[in-house]
Amino acid sequence: MEAVAVIVALIFAVLVTLGVIATVKTVRAVKRGVDRTVTQARRTVEDTRLKARQYAQPGAPGEVAQLRLSLRTSMRATQEALRLAATEDASLSEALALFERLSAHGHELDDDLKRLENEPDKARIAACLPELRERTERVKGSADSLRWAAQDRARRFAEDDLETLSGQIQMEAGALRHWTTDEPEASRAPGAAPAGSAAPAEGAPGAGVRAADGQAPERPAINGRKTWQQPGYSWQKSSRPESTT
Repeated sequence: MEAVAVIVALIFAVLVTLGVIATVKTVRAVKRGVDRTVTQARRTVEDTRLKARQYAQPGAPGEVAQLRLSLRTSMRATQEALRLAATEDASLSEALALFERLSAHGHELDDDLKRLENEPDKARIAACLPELRERTERVKGSADSLRWAAQDRARRFAEDDLETLSGQIQMEAGALRHWTTDEPEASRAPGAAPAGSAAPAEGAPGAGVRAADGQAPERPAINGRKTWQQPGYSWQKSSRPESTT
């Protein structure tokens, strides 16, 4: 009885442990999903606000909003492109590492633009804009270069794979149509007539020569079954016997 009680206690402890582990994993997954949703919502709200500010405030404040929006769009697109491509191409790990370093500069630049966006002095905004515009173009150009290179690499791999696949399909198609290959001359028996040539008639000179040599003329094989009674494939149209009177 004590052994049974110990076994039952161990089973209960194992079940409780598994339940706790499953609950913790579920809570973490839900938390990650909520965090992603909140981050996506904040990103959408911020992008919408920048678009509205870009058109509602002309001049230097609107240009600052436009710079932030273009920077965020480029960095986000490059990040998604590299992450998706890296799952299939391990050689992009170096590109991902470079993008992480570039992201640090991008976040710093975005913070500077955000502070300038809240600057009430328009003269200071106009004075800082040239330097921030140049930094934005440099960071954005580097991000675009990484993204385009990854896209061109994936497209090139797809074209190479399609070309190889097309060649293999052509070879397989030729193998399936093996009957279209002409029979080599060397494979024919000595003295055999070429394929497709008709045998001479009984009254022809060639037939008399064979008869004189003691060789019986070739006769067509007799088929004891009517062709219309032979089974065929389901897609073949069966021939019917000629009607008799």
